[in-house]
Amino acid sequence: MAETKGNLKDAVEPTAKVPILSLNNVEVIYDDVILVLKGMSLDVYEGQIVALLGANGAGKSTTLKAISGLLKGEEGAVTDGSITFMGDRIDNTEPETIVRKGIFQVMEGRRVFDDLNVDENLIAGAHTRKNWTEAKRDMEMIFEYFPRLTDRRHTLAGYLSGGEQQMLAIGRALMARPKLMLLDEPSLGLAPLLVREIFQIIKRINEEEKTTILLVEQNAHIALSIADYGYIMENGKVVLDDPVDKLKENEDVKEFYLGLSKVGKRKSYRDVKHYRRRKRWLS
Repeated sequence: MAETKGNLKDAVEPTAKVPILSLNNVEVIYDDVILVLKGMSLDVYEGQIVALLGANGAGKSTTLKAISGLLKGEEGAVTDGSITFMGDRIDNTEPETIVRKGIFQVMEGRRVFDDLNVDENLIAGAHTRKNWTEAKRDMEMIFEYFPRLTDRRHTLAGYLSGGEQQMLAIGRALMARPKLMLLDEPSLGLAPLLVREIFQIIKRINEEEKTTILLVEQNAHIALSIADYGYIMENGKVVLDDPVDKLKENEDVKEFYLGLSKVGKRKSYRDVKHYRRRKRWLS
């Protein structure tokens, strides 16, 4: 099981003694030859928002797909290590089985059903549920979180704005009543004011619905503003993790991710040979 760095009491007090989700030295290979994840380890505790940060190509989206079972459709597979959710191994499990276990991924780029209206998209998110009366109540709850969608209920999703589509994608995920929601780049392509609005709603969902969230995001500022714990990936591995308050004060994070270089120039981790990698995958 991945080692948990820092004092979690500085972030969110775990509601369980073991993580709800644990990745232990996970290796992912595409097309039998391309090694993308190279010993990826992380823990997510119930009730947390955990941010997974890193540059393009670091392996963030691949990590989410390994959890949600979507690698197979891209000729990828977990070839080493383990992924455990609520005590059960789920690596290389079929996606529909993982959804029924309580994990739902909101894909990068929103991926709503363009030819279905808002209501129909939400109904599609509830396909694993048996109690339709409760599902209808949840639809009204989603419109409370996203009032912009109320007047769009009968509009085809393809005609919604980018921000409205992102709201719909998150709402559709909520219709499955997930125990763990995976969010892949929810700020992508959205105006800053809209990004702040959506992230405030994500925080509300976490607090009010008690939904645990693993958030992949390149916008470190906004991700760290709502997260409890953070992991930083580089080249298929975690190189740093800590409670968010500590990450915000870390000089490397401030320089390379928050753009707070002492010399006023933003850099990349790869530009600095003396960067202190913390090789937690070897511990």
